[in-house]
Amino acid sequence: MGRSVRITRASAVRGTVASCALLATMSLMGCPRDGHAGHPGADDSRSAQGSAAAPAASPVASDPATVSPSTPVPQGPPAVVPAVREFTQRSGPGWRPAPGARVVAAAGKPADEARRLAADLGLTYDAGPARAGDVELIARAGQAGGPESYELTVQDRKVTVTAPEAAGLFYGTRTVVQAVRGGGGLPEGVIKDAPDRPQRGLNLDTARKHFTADWIESRLRELADLKLNQLGLHFSDDQGFRIESSSHPEVVSPQHLTKAELRRITTLASDLHITVVPEIDSPGHLGAVIAARPALQLRDASGTAARGAVDIGNPESARVVDDLLREFAPLFPGPWFHLGADEYRALMSRDPQAAYPRLAQLARRRFGPQGRVQDLATAWLNDRAAVVRGLGKTPKAWNDGFFAGGVVSPDKSIEVEYWTGKETGARRPQDYLNEGRSVVNLNDEYLYYVLGEPNDFRYPTGERIYGAWSPPVLRGTGPVPANVATGADRVPGGRLAVWCDRADAQSPEQVASGIRLPLAAVSQRLWDPRPPRLSWADFAALAAKVRR
Repeated sequence: MGRSVRITRASAVRGTVASCALLATMSLMGCPRDGHAGHPGADDSRSAQGSAAAPAASPVASDPATVSPSTPVPQGPPAVVPAVREFTQRSGPGWRPAPGARVVAAAGKPADEARRLAADLGLTYDAGPARAGDVELIARAGQAGGPESYELTVQDRKVTVTAPEAAGLFYGTRTVVQAVRGGGGLPEGVIKDAPDRPQRGLNLDTARKHFTADWIESRLRELADLKLNQLGLHFSDDQGFRIESSSHPEVVSPQHLTKAELRRITTLASDLHITVVPEIDSPGHLGAVIAARPALQLRDASGTAARGAVDIGNPESARVVDDLLREFAPLFPGPWFHLGADEYRALMSRDPQAAYPRLAQLARRRFGPQGRVQDLATAWLNDRAAVVRGLGKTPKAWNDGFFAGGVVSPDKSIEVEYWTGKETGARRPQDYLNEGRSVVNLNDEYLYYVLGEPNDFRYPTGERIYGAWSPPVLRGTGPVPANVATGADRVPGGRLAVWCDRADAQSPEQVASGIRLPLAAVSQRLWDPRPPRLSWADFAALAAKVRR
């Protein structure tokens, strides 16, 4: 007879401690012993077996000579990252991978997830029927909980994972893999689990610093293990344009991803239920385009070039950017395209109308006597949003590209990505929410990993994110007022963001090492809205133990 267990910090810690007692044994079983998070490059030694289509030898397979399959698994919720949200304990020995155990699923998406899990655990895949010792994956259309939810039942030495969609099945398999890595198996009982926020992930600046396809693929596997589902790819900026282009090959940097490499990345991402969100930032941050097309550069009243900014009064600027949007949108299978819109130099001046009189004159001509430069910039954003909507994408833009009080208003379909409240004329996060917009959290106080730490930035720590950040903390260190709605429909999630302002400050290996624990903390805070149950020290130890 089952009993409902409220997962307390104490019970979770007991599970972790019990798991630690098995560490030496697990090492003999072939389970990985991870190096210290501070060791550069340690996390790039992963193999691709986690996404293999056929079973293979695995570092988490059990050795029956070391631990008997009949040895009970410690009770309590399985120690995984992020923690499961609901666990009902039942009496019984639990489940451990054993000789002859299989991963069983019917054809289709369940079979794909079953083959991946079999490869991870060093087991075999079979179409069934399931028997004692097996892990069975079952798709149940209409099962409650949402598209990324799953239920996992351990009973009679068998594991059954059910979910309404493939993403939920995949997350159930990640719980199985982590539980084996961390504690040798799964306890008897029932897990009901689902994320609190639908957008969870990492934003990566590949424009200022080139990252190889292999490095990005390693990050995808890391995100997948943490049940994170989004990778933002900022591949165009002043310092570089980092993906091969056929429409404008002149703008592409010498170091870049080929389209074949991009297809490899997006294919792996789709297999791991991760959406890659492309970003071509405009009308600012286009220095790489301007280097090849200098006639597009914006200049002020004195003729001084505005760094990285194209002239939005020049129709050729829009044509070039739209060419790139139309070329790249089909290469990314996800639903979003990020348009940037931040830090346009004309609007960072004290008096845009005086500094850029030609733009001011054009604004009045187009929008009447009240027209201003901000209206031209807003119209630019709306026009680019219309282009990507026509390509089947939902547009995103940074919060400082949205202006209030103008003749032209930003289109309501554009999703706000809130990163700062430090710009001239900064608007509070609640202003966007009160307008009925959805706002994704990239709070630069907690979530900005800026190479070289310029402009008073400090590398974020997992401990600070884990203890003080949550989705409603959109700006600074405090949440938006309690009377402002910040549920998943209004603040759909967030991402840790890597920005490479001083590209040589860290190697790719150091970046990978530095974001390990922050990513784990973001995963926990976006999966479960409640305060974390483990202490930071216990959580950090667990994250190191169960990682790939």
